[in-house]
Amino acid sequence: MAASELYTKFARVWIPDPEEVWKSAELLKDYKPGDKVLLLHLEEGKDLEYRLDPKTKELPHLRNPDILVGENDLTALSYLHEPAVLHNLRVRFIDSKLIYTYCGIVLVAINPYEQLPIYGEDIINAYSGQNMGDMDPHIFAVAEEAYKQMARDERNQSIIVSGESGAGKTVSAKYAMRYFATVSGSASEANVEEKVLASNPIMESIGNAKTTRNDNSSRFGKYIEIGFDKRYRIIGANMRTYLLEKSRVVFQAEEERNYHIFYQLCASANLPEFKMLRLGNANNFHYTKQGGSPVIEGVDDTKEMAHTRQACTLLGISESYQMGIFRILAGILHLGNVAFTSRDSDSCTIPPKHEPLSIFCDLMGVDYEEMCHWLCHRKLATTTETYIKPISKLQATNARDALAKHIYAKLFNWIVDHVNQALHSAVKQHSFIGVLDIYGFETFEINSFEQFCINYANEKLQQQFNMHVFKLEQEEYMKEQIPWTLIDFYDNQPCINLIESKLGILDLLDEECKMPKGTDDTWAQKLYNTHLNKCALFEKPRLSNKAFIIQHFADKVEYQCEGFLEKNKDTVFEEQIKVLKSSKFKMLPELFQDDEKAISPTSATSSGRTPLTRTPAKLTKGRPGQTAKEHKKTVGHQFRNSLHLLMETLNATTPHYVRCIKPNDFKFPFTFDEKRAVQQLRACGVLETIRISAAGFPSRWTYQEFFSRYRVLMKQKDVLSDRKQTCKNVLEKLIADKDKYQFGKTKIFFRAGQVAYLEKLRADKLRAACIRIQKTIRGWLLRKKYLRMRKAAIIVQRYVRGYQARCYAKFLRRTKAATIIQKYWRMYIVHRRYKIKRMATIVLQSYLRGYLARNRYRKMLREHKAVIIQKWVRGWLARIYYRRSMHAIIYLQCCFRRMMAKRELKKLKIEARSVERYKKLHIGMENKIMQLQRKVDEQNKDYKCLMEKLTNLEGIYTSETEKLRSDLERLQLSEEEAKIATGRVLSLQEEIAKLRKDLEQTQSEKKSIEERADRYKQETEQLVSNLKEENTLLKQEKEALNHLIVEQAKEMTETMEKKLVEETKQLELDLNDERLRYQNLLNEFSRLEERYDDLKEEMTLMVNVPKPGHKRTDSTHSSNESEYTFSSEIAETEDMPLRTEEPSEKKVPLDMSLFLKLQKRVTELEQEKQVMQDELDRKEEQVLRSKAKEEERPQIRGAELEYESLKRQELESENKKLKNELNELRKALSEKSAPEVTAPGAPAYRVLMEQLTSVSEELDVRKEEVLILRSQLVSQKEAIQPKNTMTDSTILLEDVQKMKDKGEIAQAYIGLKETNRLLESQLQSQKRSHENEAEALRGEIQSLKEENNRQQQLLAQNLQLPPEARIEASLQHEITRLTNENLYFEELYADDPKKYQSYRISLYKRMIDLMEQLEKQDKTVRKLKKQLKVFAKKIGELEVGQMENISPGQIIDEPIRPVNIPRKEKDFQGMLEYKKEDEQKLVKNLILELKPRGVAVNLIPGLPAYILFMCVRHADYLNDDQKVRSLLTSTINSIKKVLKKRGDDFETVSFWLSNTCRFLHCLKQYSGEEGFMKHNTSRQNEHCLTNFDLAEYRQVLSDLAIQIYQQLVRVLENILQPMIVSGMLEHETIQGVSGVKPTGLRKRTSSIADEGTYTLDSILRQLNSFHSVMCQHGMDPELIKQVVKQMFYIVGAITLNNLLLRKDMCSWSKGMQIRYNVSQLEEWLRDKNLMNSGAKETLEPLIQAAQLLQVKKKTDDDAEAICSMCSALTTAQIVKVLNLYTPVNEFEERVSVSFIRTIQMRLRDRKDSPQLLMDAKHIFPVTFPFNPSSLALETIQIPASLGLGFISRV
Repeated sequence: MAASELYTKFARVWIPDPEEVWKSAELLKDYKPGDKVLLLHLEEGKDLEYRLDPKTKELPHLRNPDILVGENDLTALSYLHEPAVLHNLRVRFIDSKLIYTYCGIVLVAINPYEQLPIYGEDIINAYSGQNMGDMDPHIFAVAEEAYKQMARDERNQSIIVSGESGAGKTVSAKYAMRYFATVSGSASEANVEEKVLASNPIMESIGNAKTTRNDNSSRFGKYIEIGFDKRYRIIGANMRTYLLEKSRVVFQAEEERNYHIFYQLCASANLPEFKMLRLGNANNFHYTKQGGSPVIEGVDDTKEMAHTRQACTLLGISESYQMGIFRILAGILHLGNVAFTSRDSDSCTIPPKHEPLSIFCDLMGVDYEEMCHWLCHRKLATTTETYIKPISKLQATNARDALAKHIYAKLFNWIVDHVNQALHSAVKQHSFIGVLDIYGFETFEINSFEQFCINYANEKLQQQFNMHVFKLEQEEYMKEQIPWTLIDFYDNQPCINLIESKLGILDLLDEECKMPKGTDDTWAQKLYNTHLNKCALFEKPRLSNKAFIIQHFADKVEYQCEGFLEKNKDTVFEEQIKVLKSSKFKMLPELFQDDEKAISPTSATSSGRTPLTRTPAKLTKGRPGQTAKEHKKTVGHQFRNSLHLLMETLNATTPHYVRCIKPNDFKFPFTFDEKRAVQQLRACGVLETIRISAAGFPSRWTYQEFFSRYRVLMKQKDVLSDRKQTCKNVLEKLIADKDKYQFGKTKIFFRAGQVAYLEKLRADKLRAACIRIQKTIRGWLLRKKYLRMRKAAIIVQRYVRGYQARCYAKFLRRTKAATIIQKYWRMYIVHRRYKIKRMATIVLQSYLRGYLARNRYRKMLREHKAVIIQKWVRGWLARIYYRRSMHAIIYLQCCFRRMMAKRELKKLKIEARSVERYKKLHIGMENKIMQLQRKVDEQNKDYKCLMEKLTNLEGIYTSETEKLRSDLERLQLSEEEAKIATGRVLSLQEEIAKLRKDLEQTQSEKKSIEERADRYKQETEQLVSNLKEENTLLKQEKEALNHLIVEQAKEMTETMEKKLVEETKQLELDLNDERLRYQNLLNEFSRLEERYDDLKEEMTLMVNVPKPGHKRTDSTHSSNESEYTFSSEIAETEDMPLRTEEPSEKKVPLDMSLFLKLQKRVTELEQEKQVMQDELDRKEEQVLRSKAKEEERPQIRGAELEYESLKRQELESENKKLKNELNELRKALSEKSAPEVTAPGAPAYRVLMEQLTSVSEELDVRKEEVLILRSQLVSQKEAIQPKNTMTDSTILLEDVQKMKDKGEIAQAYIGLKETNRLLESQLQSQKRSHENEAEALRGEIQSLKEENNRQQQLLAQNLQLPPEARIEASLQHEITRLTNENLYFEELYADDPKKYQSYRISLYKRMIDLMEQLEKQDKTVRKLKKQLKVFAKKIGELEVGQMENISPGQIIDEPIRPVNIPRKEKDFQGMLEYKKEDEQKLVKNLILELKPRGVAVNLIPGLPAYILFMCVRHADYLNDDQKVRSLLTSTINSIKKVLKKRGDDFETVSFWLSNTCRFLHCLKQYSGEEGFMKHNTSRQNEHCLTNFDLAEYRQVLSDLAIQIYQQLVRVLENILQPMIVSGMLEHETIQGVSGVKPTGLRKRTSSIADEGTYTLDSILRQLNSFHSVMCQHGMDPELIKQVVKQMFYIVGAITLNNLLLRKDMCSWSKGMQIRYNVSQLEEWLRDKNLMNSGAKETLEPLIQAAQLLQVKKKTDDDAEAICSMCSALTTAQIVKVLNLYTPVNEFEERVSVSFIRTIQMRLRDRKDSPQLLMDAKHIFPVTFPFNPSSLALETIQIPASLGLGFISRV
């Protein structure tokens, strides 16, 4: 593919950077061939011109798409190069906190320098059995792959762990060994896996030390072979060590320490047993204080010493040997403090009585003088003589240090040998897995012999690694039939030849060591002469003649020649060794016993496995000195041999590689130094693996995965039924260069970069589709916006134009107004001129007219006086008329106001009635009102009197006025007479004046009265308004008080309920915890019991010939018998003192004591449980009583009515049945009996009639009961009819009668109207409620009718069955009916717990009543059956007598009619009798050989339990305690034996769990205890046990049921576990939602469903199967709910655990898949009516994890929502999911690190478990609620198919 297609604008590339190694940049323009400069834009915002190399013209590396960043496997990256690898590791390590990453076959492990919770046993269980690519990278995945390949391919495996010091090699190897120990277990009881793990602390203490790079650096290499047997269980181990760093014993650099064991000894010096070692602080010893850092932060050397001693004890190193080791180590420390003083330049001495030396000699048990002498002298031997020579102080110091190093090396070898002996197994080893923990490539400022050997070993390992990678690539290509092309890879054989070939560096070194005067300088010159300028890999430093440079595969290393010869020789003075060999301390000579042998691959190590060379025996006889010299091997030679042996071992195994990376040199947690990481990646071969992969076809897809991923690039016509051909056709169109890909058998192989190109095409296609969708949506939105804007513009225009029109109209109005104003102003001016002129004219006219007027005045004067007289008279008449009218009006006003006042008074009376309780509080106020009322009445009376007086005066005044008028008329008639009567007129005028005064006085009095009346009215109104306000305030106060009382009562109720609920929850939690502890203890006890049985069986097999006097017990009797019947056996020994036992049962007392302790603990737990249960029951009863009081009466009455109707129906059906039977009897008598026999006087007839009479009487009694019930039903129905609310009609009627006037009647009418409205609204609401109740009752009546019809049909069917089957069928039907009814009401009241609780209470009452009625009916039926039997017997006798009197001819001639003769039934007692010798036969047929499938399908549930209990009842009836004990013990042991034999079969375990529970319930139900007899019938109470209390056996059976339940859960888990991950996570239930990302060499399991993969439907089918089997076996519904809850917990826990360990599953689409799958599981629960089982709650963590994958994860609000939503997830789980969240498409966004930090900050106060995974092995504590059986024991029939003919019913 042309570069111009990839290096386009916005393409991202990597460019070199001196600080960050590689830096990301973006192209600003397209690259064109021939360009010398690339314009780049860096991430920090700068622009850069990147110049291409003019020679190579290599373009910068392209960056992978973001979707591929953070992949689990580096080979999944499209562009495979150094920057891509570095960036992927950094993103995973820093952002996602993931320390493991695959690189093809290599696991890259980065040291986090922090403890991570990813190594627990739950993680081990999660990885166990999984494919390597299915889970996230982990050391456990590599260990599982090695373990699986060992078992599958039967080939030994090796795990090679390498890396720099401080990279975490030792920890990785330790975790790998822990995984093997946990997963495989051990084949013996010696706990080999614990010993293998215990070897780690020992080897770390003597072989690890603190360096500047690592606090726990391994200073030796080791290869541990873990041996397995044929069943792949650990049987032993073997350890080989390499190149111990002995120089550390005597010298440590600054900030470093000696080996840990020395500091542990010094820290424990105060212990009593260590006093003899005379140790002190580590700073007091020369060998431990040189580094100046004696303490490691966070490490307690005292505790570490305890761990070391504990590990030694576990590995079989006795206390004496341990003290010997510590003596030798303490002696080394004291030896280091030995000081020398110079006498001259060639000799030295030790001060006399030197304390350190004396302590050393005391501890070592050697002579002080002798050791002192040989520390300062040495022996020289020549051909002729031997002489002793003194040595200088420097030589003595070196000799002392050499001796210390030699002693430590020998001790190290001795400890390794003993560890190997402890790990050795006598069982033959079938295969092994080797774990190689070896030093990685090292380069320091000064590199010496140790670094040379380490790098030599890494060259060999790198060569083996390259060959293995190359081989795997070749195998993959050949497997897929891809043309193989030779890939050029780095071969480091020339470097290896330089080191180990003939005349190589090691050869020249050994040769120089043999030279008498050989030195480091002469050896360096030989190296220069031999290899300089001849080998390209060998160089000489410019400024040094004592060093050389080797070009290793990782880097160039300069080695200093100084010390090479001395370290290679590893010499120590022989005389000093002889002194130590002569020690009185026995352990010390043991260390030097193998001096003549070359056991160790180095002088400082011992493999404990195979000697490399041996000296022939004949050489030891001659010249011992010569023999020792010939046999002495140099360190380099020995190391080369051991390395060859190691390579042979590795080549014979399948290797697995772990490369440990050190992220920084400062041990900072989660800090990534790119430079250091790149150095190590180059050194450990990871980049070489990448280069080999990139040279071929690194990207590989299956055809189905390719089709699923790139379906978007195909057109519909391109899709064919053949996926392979479809992919070929599409690829030919997409990629023109056919060399860029190859088609294999199952996969498509791509060159590097092709997947990125395809991803680019896919992203472009999806981007184009998104743009098209966005275009359409945005167009629609913009059109919608335009229409909205247009509409708004039109509205604005309309309002603007309206405003303008209004302004114009206003202008017009103003113009018109101005015109009018002008018009009127002008008119005013003209009018004023006119008036002036007119006024002048008028003045002229006035004078003229005045003259005329004066003339006329005189004439009018007389007329004017006459008019005045007329005016006064008419005025007086008008005033009289006015006063009359006023009086009438005032009278009408008074009447109207009186009416209004009475109406107001009526209202006040009504209000006074409504607040009657407050009248008592305001009695004074009422009295005051009454006084005011009386005062008002008195004033009214006064007012009436005054009005009467006024009326009289007005009448007098009127009459007088009339008289005056008549007189005036007469005077007017005669004017003349008036003159005469002038005097009389004057007198009349005086009288008129007087009357006027009187009238004025009367008017003033009237005014004053009216004012007083108005004032009183105002005062009265004010008083009434004040009273009203006060009344309103009192009402408000009352309402507030009532509201406060209600609220307080509600708060108190809620508080009490909350407190009660909390206490109940706490009690339940405590009870569950105690129950869980007890059941775990029981589980452990059963495990020990099984182990005891296995040991017993092994012992039985090992003992071929029994001892004399040995008597073997029966096979069904095991140790369990003695354990479960201990109390009975104690009593039994008194009767049978001569009983013999097996020799193997000598261990029984130990087990017995254990069992007694357990039994005592169980009793205490039971008592505590009983106390808690009683308290819980008491609380529940209180709640029930409180809720029952709040229960509504109609519900109770409805339940009683339903019960009465059911009772009536049962009685009527029973009476009909009895009538039919009697009619049939009568009919048979009338047809069959002879006339003489049935004659009225016959005796038989009398007997029959007497019986019929008694039956008739019984029927009459039944009829009376029916009539009584019917009458009660009618009365109850009448009582339930709605009662109309009583009204105050009588009171209102009395009030109406009291009302006298129309005003009061009108006021009462208005009040009645309002009252009627209120009553009408109440009546309507009551009517609606009654209609609803009537509708509900009609529905109930309809359902009861349907139920009645169904009951009649079932009754008709049952009548056709035999009596035994009839009872069973009726019981089954009743159980089914009650179950359905219960489930229906549970669904009905699911939203209202109070109603459901009240329903349960009524149901319990109803059940109790029904049970009592059933007992009565049972008695009646038994009585009638007895009578019918008597009838049948009499009829039979009559027929026999009749047949004797009939001749044979008559018999032949008369037709025989069929007669229904009732079967003569025996009255069974519900017991089964068997002989003692048939007990084993009973157990065998009923338990051992019983097939659950046939019993579950064909027989009643729990039949074996019923049979066993009936046998126990008979033994109890006989008072045979031996028989009861034997039967129960045999039963328990047989059930255990069956479960042990067929414990993997779900049906078997479920069947015996159901029967064990039923057996336990029967023992409780018929125990005679009142608590268990509440639901028994009287007949069942008669069947109770009478002689024995089997409470202890009930406890044993309960324990057995718990064990069976736990076994059932384990079987469920084993069946479901393979389905869960595939069905819940991997399978695409919603097709097309999940995308498939590119994968690397570690192929994950495909999410596309194949034929063999499990789906969600598989899980649902399995759940259906489990549920149906449990239902068929008749398991208790509560127990089924607990099993379902446990199943759903397993599903949720395993799914969530895998989700947390699989980065590829943490995506948005997978969250949708999980939520859909969970909804399907919930639907299954709903279908099975198991929603209240608590199973849904167990899925809550999984639901929240799925929601977490789907919610938005950006802002602080999102963080707050996540914290509140994920309440069932721990903080570690939430952070893990966010870290693992991986976008499947590039349109999704990754979770930012800052967002994860925000989540952590918000959740820091949450107190939850730090554990990451859920405990998938957790089993909820099981309870067995008492479930009595209504089945009558006497009705049980034993089918012949069981083969129990030897037992008989009693």
